[in-house]
Amino acid sequence: MTQNAQEWSQYLNKIQTKDEFKQLHWEGTFFDYLEMVKKNPNIARNAFQRIYDLVLTYGVETYTEYKKEITHYKFFEDPIDGGKDGVFGLDVQLMKLVNFFKSAAYGYGTEKRVLLLHGPVGSAKSTIARMLKKGVEHYSRTEAGSLYTFRWIDPTGKGESLFGGATEMVSPMHEDPLKLIPEEMRGAVLQEIIRGQKGDYKVAIKGDLDPASRFVMRELMKRYEGDWTKVVTNHIRVTRVALSEKDRVGIGTFQPKDEKNQDSTELTGDINYRKIAEYGSDSDPRAFNFDGEFCVANRGVIEFIEVLKLDVAFLYDLLTASQEHKIKPKKFAQTDIDEVIIGHTNEPEFRKLQNNEFMEALRDRTVKIDVPYITKLKHEVKIYEKDFNSQKIRGKSIAPHTIEVAAMWAILTRLEHPKKASISLMQKLKLYDGKTLSGFTEENVKELRKESIREGLDGVSPRYVQDKISNAIVKSEIPCVNPFMVLNELEGGLKNHALIGSEEKRREYRDLIALVKQEYEDIVKNEVQRAISADEDAIAKLCGNYIDNVKAYTQREKVRNKYTGSDEEPDERLMRSIEEKIDIPESRKDDFRREIMNYIGALAIEGKMFDYKTNERLHKALELKLFEDQKDTIKLTSLVSNVVDRATQEKIDVVKSRLIKNFGYDEISATDVLNFVASIFARGDVKKRE
Repeated sequence: MTQNAQEWSQYLNKIQTKDEFKQLHWEGTFFDYLEMVKKNPNIARNAFQRIYDLVLTYGVETYTEYKKEITHYKFFEDPIDGGKDGVFGLDVQLMKLVNFFKSAAYGYGTEKRVLLLHGPVGSAKSTIARMLKKGVEHYSRTEAGSLYTFRWIDPTGKGESLFGGATEMVSPMHEDPLKLIPEEMRGAVLQEIIRGQKGDYKVAIKGDLDPASRFVMRELMKRYEGDWTKVVTNHIRVTRVALSEKDRVGIGTFQPKDEKNQDSTELTGDINYRKIAEYGSDSDPRAFNFDGEFCVANRGVIEFIEVLKLDVAFLYDLLTASQEHKIKPKKFAQTDIDEVIIGHTNEPEFRKLQNNEFMEALRDRTVKIDVPYITKLKHEVKIYEKDFNSQKIRGKSIAPHTIEVAAMWAILTRLEHPKKASISLMQKLKLYDGKTLSGFTEENVKELRKESIREGLDGVSPRYVQDKISNAIVKSEIPCVNPFMVLNELEGGLKNHALIGSEEKRREYRDLIALVKQEYEDIVKNEVQRAISADEDAIAKLCGNYIDNVKAYTQREKVRNKYTGSDEEPDERLMRSIEEKIDIPESRKDDFRREIMNYIGALAIEGKMFDYKTNERLHKALELKLFEDQKDTIKLTSLVSNVVDRATQEKIDVVKSRLIKNFGYDEISATDVLNFVASIFARGDVKKRE
């Protein structure tokens, strides 16, 4: 072995998890298992209890929104996979989902229902189901989520005729060893197990063994003349089981195929014709493959993709599985199962269910949870930032606000137009995103939510936006992708969008792109203004001047001119030029000035010094005033004519450096945005001259 090979061997030996392997392959006697259950009843939890505890394992946070307490479950951030499948902006819907699991865990009735995730395409229904399956799989490999099954063994090691000459037979549905206890003994055994126990759940033994294990038990009971303890002592080994979708253990997924070619054996299993010759009958349970999705998913989760596209015959199996927790394999009695049934579907299929009177039984056994599109901008942005970030995209940069404007447009397509004319669609988006707007309260936002019944169930899918951002990145011939490139892609794709059914809707979506472009203009103008007026010394000086004049005005005093030394009347023009920047009307100027002086006085009482940064409105007004005073000296519009003198270029370079430092631009995007804003100001100058 070469030195490099030895080094690799040593390295891999360090990182392999031998201890985990040993824990996951524990085995012992049936009586060892009973003692374990007595010490830790959680290992005998049912599937609903296990999935509820899984979600709680990762912790919760609570916050108040519109005077309602919301619980955020950290599990749905996907901590298992580093946030790969994290779901954002659906805390209210996920609360309903977790409440479903909680009710089922405590046996309040929802354990007898099919959980149906309903919503438009691309709204994270599949992602939620995938996270739950992934979570259950990971949880089963931890100490807190450990669970156990059993296998039948031949103690002689020579080959048992009951097992077709094999030395062992694994429980085909990975059942809980407690099911081995005969019905007449269960009450007494449970009393012994739960004596003195404390915990959220009581140990319960529900249902009978699967047909194959029941057959073997019956034959062995005959052999040992009814001595059950000899049967489990000699022929049962309890083993730990790790759930795995890939290995088809405890996690099943079913997806309808051709409607005319569906076979219910895909759910409940089928006869193994090769074993009929061995066992002599097609009704011998040992000649049956318990490999249908319901059998595979026992002890865990089964996901039905597009569940309402199932054939009616399948739906009957689904009804029995949910209500009775039983399935009916071909030629055998009903078989008990323990699993969470999750289905998801889109709106057209759900409407068909509602309109089909023959499906009433399914509707009655279904708990529907809506999974709408996100209507909060900050959460929509997070979706795209998972795929489009500096770690994933190499060789190209994405200009600030590029992802934001794409997300903004997506949200606008999902919002219903406000019924009140006093609020615009863009204002509604900002209110939903948690922004405070003058004249609007939390009650207003609650009213907007209530009046918008279908909000989030229509509009553009995140997938469409992701595709167009991807297109813009691939097509870009320059190393920086800017918002206009993405918006142009979004607009250009509308004519071929398969899910937009009318020209009127396309026209509406194009109008929204124009709205987003205007909002983007306002955003970058504001950033450039702030970059130009980011001279803190100049702002502080202007603030001091303003406060001196306001103090003199409110106290009916005069202001001493620092240069002439003479006393003068307060500078009304200066004060108004600042106040007008934040829309303080002439009629309210006295109130605003008194408010400022009261604020300064309150700080003084607390022993604190006044700082303009602590007053957001005044800070903004000062920045805008300073920008107005300085923009002419910087001559930003000279960028449009490409005629820039050295002094002006130095000032522009200072502004550019502030954009890079304070607002996240790089050299290319900072230059682009300065040119863009310069063109806006140039247009404004032309309009003024006209």
